[in-house]
Amino acid sequence: MLDVEEIRKDFPILNRRVKGRRLVYLDNAATSQKPVQVINAVKEYYEKYNANVHRGFHTLSQEASELYEKAHEVVAKFINAYSWEEVIFTSGATESLNIIAYSYGLKHLREGDEIVLTVMEHHSNMLPWRRVAEIKGARVKYVDITDDGKLRYEEFEKAITERTRVVAVTHMSNVLGTINDIRRIAKLAHSVDAVIVVDGAQSVPHIPVDVRSLDIDFLAFSGHKMLAPTGIGVLWGRRDLLEELTPLKTGGGAIKDVTLDSVVLADLPWRFEAGTPNIAGAVGLMEAVKYLTRIGMENIHRHEVELVEYTLKRMDELDRVEVYGTRDLMWRGGVVAFNIKGLNHHSVAKILDTMGIAVRSGMHCAHPLHYRLGLKGTVRASYYLYNGLDDVDSLIEGLETIIEISETLSSIGVSDVCTAG
Repeated sequence: MLDVEEIRKDFPILNRRVKGRRLVYLDNAATSQKPVQVINAVKEYYEKYNANVHRGFHTLSQEASELYEKAHEVVAKFINAYSWEEVIFTSGATESLNIIAYSYGLKHLREGDEIVLTVMEHHSNMLPWRRVAEIKGARVKYVDITDDGKLRYEEFEKAITERTRVVAVTHMSNVLGTINDIRRIAKLAHSVDAVIVVDGAQSVPHIPVDVRSLDIDFLAFSGHKMLAPTGIGVLWGRRDLLEELTPLKTGGGAIKDVTLDSVVLADLPWRFEAGTPNIAGAVGLMEAVKYLTRIGMENIHRHEVELVEYTLKRMDELDRVEVYGTRDLMWRGGVVAFNIKGLNHHSVAKILDTMGIAVRSGMHCAHPLHYRLGLKGTVRASYYLYNGLDDVDSLIEGLETIIEISETLSSIGVSDVCTAG
């Protein structure tokens, strides 16, 4: 496993105590913590280089522009893009997916065309396509999952037809941790000349992602889930597709020339980055990518799989804990969704918080998936490179305490305030 104790030294927030306990941060699928290297990079930018990019010939502007452009190059290398010009900075995965849906969908979809989604999609990779479908008169089709949380690939083969224009799918479920076989889905999409849009918000921070090897057309992900600041995200697309799209936003920095009668757009990626961009966020994202690269994405994935394997083993020892998702660790990332039978998921999360353990509870912006599983919500523990076996042990001890308290209250006839419902 990774040297967690050494890695934790880079994350100042992990020195915090919450409710008098050591902070056990297990909400990484929502957002990750930031290493001092990223914090210092952002601080240094503001202290030494703060200026607008592509706007001036003075030293600060030139230096800031160089940093900002370098960030595109570093991110492009990280996902093995064909060119740094294919990397567009956005506010996050949600904006990236909306840009794809509206820029590509409104231009290419016609009445009767089909968009194929899955029931495990995050709302951000579902709702924009549904709205575009309403506008264009297109049809949305959904691929179901197996009871253990894997996609039914045979349904993809039936759902994708000659009328399919877009296939939008998450690379890794933010609820079940299922890693989907994107190459297989991409092959099916391309067999009918459809484009494949991949939500990489959970995959890019945790597993190696190579856009060339996956043979995909668009990829969206967020910086804040991969050690970078909030407010910075990435839209990657194949150059030939990006060049034919009309940007949703336009204005300063996005054009080469404007007359009263015409507009000449700037080259990629700037035509999609109108206005003053999140320069400091891009600098932070660049430093985060460098940090992850030094540790190695294969190493991070392997580490998280070991944490999940240990978690599943420990949770199996608890009679009342029900875990969701596949047990096939080859297709599972560092996310564990569960419930304690008879207890409300929000109550479980709140009690864990009194022990210094941060988890997420609710439907995790994936309501259709929870309805498919017959659930009103789940508790989610999600791991990252600074989590260790001691964090898992703390979680299990917390669950044992909650179960013990619940059973004690029940045995003496006291109404349990934590009951499900």
